[in-house]
Amino acid sequence: MRLPLVIGLAAVAGIAAGLAVVYVRGGADGNVGPVASGDCSAAVEAASLLKPLVKGEVAGFQIADRPVSLSHLAFQKGDGTAASLADFGGKTVLLNLWATWCVPCRREMPALDRLAESEAGADFAVVPVSIDTQDPGKPKAFLEQIGVKALPLFADPTTKIFSSLKSEAMAVGLPTTVLIDGKGCALGVMSGPAEWDSDDAKTLITAARKGA
Repeated sequence: MRLPLVIGLAAVAGIAAGLAVVYVRGGADGNVGPVASGDCSAAVEAASLLKPLVKGEVAGFQIADRPVSLSHLAFQKGDGTAASLADFGGKTVLLNLWATWCVPCRREMPALDRLAESEAGADFAVVPVSIDTQDPGKPKAFLEQIGVKALPLFADPTTKIFSSLKSEAMAVGLPTTVLIDGKGCALGVMSGPAEWDSDDAKTLITAARKGA
């Protein structure tokens, strides 16, 4: 069974960018690679234990109901060198797909930065990946403009990371944020912005970290 899709996407695609989710198009041939179940069966059970914590600021978080490994998802570091989620093995990861043209993405970035500053460590990482396709300097300039203290710069100008998640019904627009366990297995996804440094979000993430 796939993660649930957000209802009524077509109806909101042309509405002003200030809405909760900004929708983007991704080609069906843009997959990074096959999304395999790997050894992620246990992650489905672990994800189900998070259900009581899906409320308040993270009420829109969709719990994973099938095993999906995301370790292969690839992107670039700020210096242009290759990176992937496999580099974060052993850590619970909050993967955030964003773009500078996405107003809700820009609005939630400070909260992600505060989360990274207060919570990132040996067992947890916030991994924001820009999918800007035009000027490669825009994401860096934006993060500098808002004065981020802890968020790293990652990018995928090919947007293949978005297309890969979209093909598995795990990405319908921006921002898209996926909570991933220490083995690279999806625990759930949020379509749209959230206050990621709120008590509700931190409680959800802490529970995921304990289960990693």
